[in-house]
Amino acid sequence: MNDLPESIAHDVAAVARISAVPSILRIICDNTGMRFAAVARVTDGTWTACAVEDHIAFGLLPGGQLDVHTTLCKESRAAGMPVSFDHASEDARYRDHHTPRIYNIQSYISVPIIRPDGSYFGNLCAIDPSPNMVSDAKTIGMFQNFAELIGRQLVLEQRHEETEKALHDSRQATELRDQFIAVLGHDLRNPVASMRAISETMLRRQDAEMLKYGARLRANARRMARLIDDVLDLARGRMGSGMGVDIVPLTDLEPRLREVVAELRDSHAAWNIIENYAVGEAVECDLGRVQQLVSNLLGNALAYGDPAQAVTVNAKVDGNWLELSVCNAGTPIAPSCLARIFEPYWRPAESKPGGGLGLGLHICAMIVKAHDGTLHVSSSAEAGTCFTARLPVRKGVTAIA
Repeated sequence: MNDLPESIAHDVAAVARISAVPSILRIICDNTGMRFAAVARVTDGTWTACAVEDHIAFGLLPGGQLDVHTTLCKESRAAGMPVSFDHASEDARYRDHHTPRIYNIQSYISVPIIRPDGSYFGNLCAIDPSPNMVSDAKTIGMFQNFAELIGRQLVLEQRHEETEKALHDSRQATELRDQFIAVLGHDLRNPVASMRAISETMLRRQDAEMLKYGARLRANARRMARLIDDVLDLARGRMGSGMGVDIVPLTDLEPRLREVVAELRDSHAAWNIIENYAVGEAVECDLGRVQQLVSNLLGNALAYGDPAQAVTVNAKVDGNWLELSVCNAGTPIAPSCLARIFEPYWRPAESKPGGGLGLGLHICAMIVKAHDGTLHVSSSAEAGTCFTARLPVRKGVTAIA
């Protein structure tokens, strides 16, 4: 504890929130005959009343202070033991002590308040101008029991306060996240849409230089849109119970997947992308999410694969499962990275700057989970790297990891 005003005020308020304290002080006065009792916060430099039961017009209120050097609580704190006397003027040790003279008291008792972790808070004490029997073991025991109770309640109050603060911080974080999503969803999408419109206009020109810059602008706009979508998906998934999907029967999944591959092939003309499809029946899925899954997996393969070797996109129905895989050659993923590869915002140390936010594969995992499917990765120098997603062809099919 320190002696800063805000720290003292905080502790006074903490004691005030312990509903049992007023009753404890009244019981002390009723059972001992003492007419003033208090819970005091005590440090080397300050003595502060936190709660008071006063029947002698002592004039001390919660928050009021005494010079700690004039009190016997300082001695009790230093010794870690109770201090008490029944009749100061007849007590060999205290008849000449400055505290009874300063405060005109004859009987006194003070017991340390220790928290369960062993930290010292202050003292439970009582005084009276008249003699009273307070130094017997029974009375000291009663004070010690009450002091222990107060110490435990102080810890509970601290934990309650920390919980309340955590809840408040969580609510603030949620509000900030909502604002962040609103900014992404509106303030960033609009300029990106404008960029794409401008790029399309440029691509309709016959000027070679204009065509080059138009293609670059369109590619950058698409990349920005994908980044925005990834962050939105992550935020929405964490705010709710997961990623939402609209699963409906689709009979044209194969050509829809070809559209996704064609878009990425346009922006990676130098790559050899091989497609293998065997989807001969209706599949129940969220088309947009499955297209996003393939796009993210293919984008990842194009980012980390060997451009001199082919990337393969496979889609087939195998029994009750739609199996989607994207495979590439190149440097294998280190075993230590495989364990973290689907974590949000994680990227391998060798990643190039500007390669993304590290959300693409995490979004893939969210999409697969929302479909009650599985997503696995294997990687070796011989077989290359292959991400394989298995989604149920129909609702109700149970995934086997």
